[in-house]
Amino acid sequence: MLVLTVGSEARTRKYLPDLPITREVNLVCAERGASNDDLLAAAPDADVIVADAISPVDVRLIEAMPNLKLIHSEGVAFNAIDVEAARARGIAVCNCAGVNAGTVAEQAVMLMLMCLRRALEGDRAVREGRQIALKERMMVEGFRELGDCTVGFVGFGAIGRATARYLRPWGCKMLYNKRHPLDEGFENELGVHFASLDDLLATCDIVSLHVPVTDETRGMVDGAFFAKMRSDGVLVNTARGDIVDQEALVAALEEGSIASAGLDTLTPEPVTLDNPLVNLSPEAAARVVFSPHVGGVAEGMFYRAHRTIWENIARLAAGEELVNRVC
Repeated sequence: MLVLTVGSEARTRKYLPDLPITREVNLVCAERGASNDDLLAAAPDADVIVADAISPVDVRLIEAMPNLKLIHSEGVAFNAIDVEAARARGIAVCNCAGVNAGTVAEQAVMLMLMCLRRALEGDRAVREGRQIALKERMMVEGFRELGDCTVGFVGFGAIGRATARYLRPWGCKMLYNKRHPLDEGFENELGVHFASLDDLLATCDIVSLHVPVTDETRGMVDGAFFAKMRSDGVLVNTARGDIVDQEALVAALEEGSIASAGLDTLTPEPVTLDNPLVNLSPEAAARVVFSPHVGGVAEGMFYRAHRTIWENIARLAAGEELVNRVC
């Protein structure tokens, strides 16, 4: 069996699990950014492609590989894979659902706290000798404790639920919105309550995004969305940049219709210097915290993800049913 990985070879080698299947296959590694022609030259007869979450696997590549049986995302996201093209050829597409829930939840909570406590502004003030001036201003202006906040989850899959579990001991009131409400027992276990999206936006101090990128969710966080949020509301996005209309977020921050944003993801990725969110006015920029899309990339996540991947490849080799199939 020939397995082609698209991403970092160093990462592939580091997290390769000690399983019989990893010693039985022919492994070819290509770096992220390799063209279709490069990939086809490297492994034209690949049975499996393992692609990092932002490496495209498009229709041309899929149709040009006659032996391809499985495309596996290295992470949870699979929006860079042409699922319809794979389905048309009967090729399975799988992801590593749930493996990053805890680490992304940590990132979400960190961004919430950094926004509430104005962490970047504080860091700069200390470095520039303005510590007391900012401290005095913050004591007059006030800031909210996380435990006093109502947090709303837009989408409530594994990551949203993990975030709720982390927040519950803080005493936060928590609302969520998803297509189908949870049963009452599970709501009580997590300390959450279902709300319509409009009610959630109007009520919550912090709105945390946890939906996948689909035709329905792409750009859903738009001007109308921000108009329904509280003017002192905080937006946290650890999902995907494509969910947010970035021009609308720029307008909301510049106009002060929301207070701040904590963003682990922008679009496109890699982030370019002409992205409107990295070109805000100084006043608006002081109310935004960026992290470099590292919410889900802790070491433990990669060990779990790569074990999931290779166990699935072993299932494929044995003719067994695959787990975490998305098509």
